[in-house]
Amino acid sequence: MSDTTSRLLGDRVSQLRQLQSLTLEQLAAASGVSRSMLSQIERGKANPTLAVTQRIAQTFGISIGELVDDPDAVNRIDVVRGDDPATLFRADGECELRTLSPLQLEKNIEFYAIVLKPGAELRSEAHFEGTREMFTVAEGAAAIHAGASRIELREGDTAHYRADQPHRICAVGETRLNGYLVVSYR
Repeated sequence: MSDTTSRLLGDRVSQLRQLQSLTLEQLAAASGVSRSMLSQIERGKANPTLAVTQRIAQTFGISIGELVDDPDAVNRIDVVRGDDPATLFRADGECELRTLSPLQLEKNIEFYAIVLKPGAELRSEAHFEGTREMFTVAEGAAAIHAGASRIELREGDTAHYRADQPHRICAVGETRLNGYLVVSYR
């Protein structure tokens, strides 16, 4: 990392820390990066590893790219357009799966809109260890299968379950299922 890049990164970390009214001690506790390392980074005196940079970015809820490359990210509003074909992951006679998360961002959380016709299901193999999902029924009814467990949901219900095992979301009843899925990676 060049001296200029180190200074820019240091300025960015300091700016974000102050915007969130965090002390160096609080940022250290939240990120797992030592106070002295954070101080050196903010002064442009340290070249942090990728892992350290990732922990700092995660603490601020942004990607490494936003932390390192985009000083205006704090003031930017990202939009996912409903008619953007790139956000549609699956669309067939059974299921429509659309991401509601900005595609260009590295993220620990993904957000999806799901529409299933009656009797259809969305099957998933096990995700990375520690992955969890939350599914909320906006319209219709669902059955969630996660490992050996099964639960039925009605409109307005939300299920939280481990997704590091095979799992599926099924539309039950005579109406289509509309819902929202949040996938959280550790």
